[in-house]
Amino acid sequence: MMWSMTVVRINAITVPADRSAELARRFAARAGEVERAEGFEGFELLRPTDGRDTWLVVTRWRDDAAFAAWVASPAFAHGHRAAVRGPGEESDAAQKGTVSSSSELWSYEVADLHGDLRGG
Repeated sequence: MMWSMTVVRINAITVPADRSAELARRFAARAGEVERAEGFEGFELLRPTDGRDTWLVVTRWRDDAAFAAWVASPAFAHGHRAAVRGPGEESDAAQKGTVSSSSELWSYEVADLHGDLRGG
């Protein structure tokens, strides 16, 4: 039986408390872009509520190739370039600056609890 496994990519972004509102603003300004990508299945932006400073950007994809295509796309490049400035604004590092101090990309697949668990 041929089936595909949903893959999950989580970008764990460390954001100082005084930059949290700016991170949320930047994601709101880009809302809807990733949904147009072929193979996209879902998106969540998780704001920490337990004193941590790590936000999680959780995306679900049909497969690794769909995620790789999104990262290589002009829309991805444009969104991440525009994140340094607001919509319609020129880049101004002194005003906007970098929001995060670090980030990591985590890769997962959804476990098949009803079938043969792979890699488990």
